[in-house]
Amino acid sequence: MRGLACVLMFQTHCYDSWLGGAARNSRFLKGSQLSGTWPAPLFLFLAGISFALVTGKLMRKNLSPAEITRTMVRRGAEILAFGFLFRLQEFLIAWGWAPWSDLLRVDVLNIIGLSMILMALLCGMVLYVWGRMHSFVRTERSSLAASDNANSGVAIAAAALATAALIALLTPPLHTTWRPSWLPWPLESYINGCHNLGVPQSWLFPLFPWAAFAFAGLAAGFILFSDRARSHGAGTFVLFAAIGVIAILAAYLFDHSSIHLYSVYNYWLTSPNFLMMRVGLLLVIAFLSYAWCRWGLATRGFSPLIQLGQTSLLVYWVHIEFVYGRFSLLKKGAQSVPAASRGLLEITLAMLVLSLLRTKIDWKLILSLLRTRIDWKKLGRRMRPA
Repeated sequence: MRGLACVLMFQTHCYDSWLGGAARNSRFLKGSQLSGTWPAPLFLFLAGISFALVTGKLMRKNLSPAEITRTMVRRGAEILAFGFLFRLQEFLIAWGWAPWSDLLRVDVLNIIGLSMILMALLCGMVLYVWGRMHSFVRTERSSLAASDNANSGVAIAAAALATAALIALLTPPLHTTWRPSWLPWPLESYINGCHNLGVPQSWLFPLFPWAAFAFAGLAAGFILFSDRARSHGAGTFVLFAAIGVIAILAAYLFDHSSIHLYSVYNYWLTSPNFLMMRVGLLLVIAFLSYAWCRWGLATRGFSPLIQLGQTSLLVYWVHIEFVYGRFSLLKKGAQSVPAASRGLLEITLAMLVLSLLRTKIDWKLILSLLRTRIDWKKLGRRMRPA
């Protein structure tokens, strides 16, 4: 799924940056931008699933809720730091024409990091309360009994689903009638994506609604990695697909209902119905990805999608400069669809090669061999001037 998100991200960024002239107003670009609404939900949803996997491992080690929370908050803080570092890099490379406000842009890495921190706090709180209710936690450093991990995982999944639903329901008013405009814009932007432009922007990634995808992934992850689901792998994904189809149909019916909960309704930006629709599609995509990896071509050898997914952060970080930055592969805003498509193919192949270099070469072994084969003292003596 991460590999699919990478490919969709590449095509969205390439066509958005490079197309010009008549192609700029074509249906082709609109279709590209529509498919470009999927990488962020995919990355956030998968971040939630990965978070559930790691948290489950820590629970099986019988760590206390406080220890689990600290460990996972630290992981989220690292991703958030990467987000700030990425924005700093982009600002420095674009020095001279990029506005200083770009340093504070709310991007997808920032929201993944913040979502992980919030998920860590939720998991810690649920584990603590669950332990208190069942008398498994006696002191601050005591841990949940291993036999109760399954039930506590279900409790976390339920809490994550409730949190995702709450985020979805609060999003419309926080973008309109309940806007926290009393906050400084860099903080408000994390709530509704207003940036410094006065109104919420569709191209940013605020916590509302984007964090809901991470919490939905957290719930899906704890269900997916439960003992029962592991023993019924295919059946679990079929169930996911069925729930996804039901969510899609329910979202469609709610959207066309005569009952309206909000005075201001924006389906494509803030609507809970659209969010439900996308979560349903994510569950269907999860089933299709499972089928592809178990019965499809992915079982017959090398899979570029799986390879790209293993280094999604790296290829995300690098490709931006060759699409939007100073080192753009093609002249921005001046290409036809065929020319931009050729550039997209080159970017995709280059990122695939970069991914292979990252994962298939043992750089530690190479550095170790260099250190052992080179006599650095002798080399230093040779380099000294006579």
